[in-house]
Amino acid sequence: MKKVVFEGVLIAFIGALLALAGNAVSPRGISLTHDFFHVSDRAPVASAPGATNLSSSTSTNTGAIQSTANRPSHDLATTLKQEGLGLANGERAIELFNDPRRLQNLVLFIDARHDEEYKAGHIPGAYQFDYYYADKFLGALIPVVQQAQLIVVYCNGGDCTDSHYAALELANIVPRDRLMVYVGGITEWKGKGLEVEVGERNSGTLRKGQ
Repeated sequence: MKKVVFEGVLIAFIGALLALAGNAVSPRGISLTHDFFHVSDRAPVASAPGATNLSSSTSTNTGAIQSTANRPSHDLATTLKQEGLGLANGERAIELFNDPRRLQNLVLFIDARHDEEYKAGHIPGAYQFDYYYADKFLGALIPVVQQAQLIVVYCNGGDCTDSHYAALELANIVPRDRLMVYVGGITEWKGKGLEVEVGERNSGTLRKGQ
């Protein structure tokens, strides 16, 4: 058995040598150093003058899988605008929180995170809407959002997209021009040292953000 294996390996080795020799002397031989896949052509694309940025929709696969969190903020603003949704920065969120209409439920804050995160600390008075379990919340939420003049939806901020998708879900109930996404989310809110409410909505238990 070992002899048969050895002979097979030997024959294969000799065949490879003969093939290489034939390729070398043939005028139609294949160049073994040729860059058939043009790898070297791909490297300088990003730095070439007028080259397409990899984060654009017409970029290579590497750009296509770039996360939303790493895209410039104006890209998100453009996306929200195209979808008919508004964008709120930190200053706008604070302004709307202090708007007297909030106490009348005409300006609403909606937290798109799950139960544990919501109860650990949410913007005071914010309603919860975890769109993964929409049926759990919509019964009580529908009449509230329908009478509201402006609705601010948020989640953790950063690469969290729950607020975006929750807003799109709510767009099936209210006009999109009433909906805004607070992109900084609860992380930015607490980072500004603003108070959060712990437990259920209107629990009255407030804690300073940090």
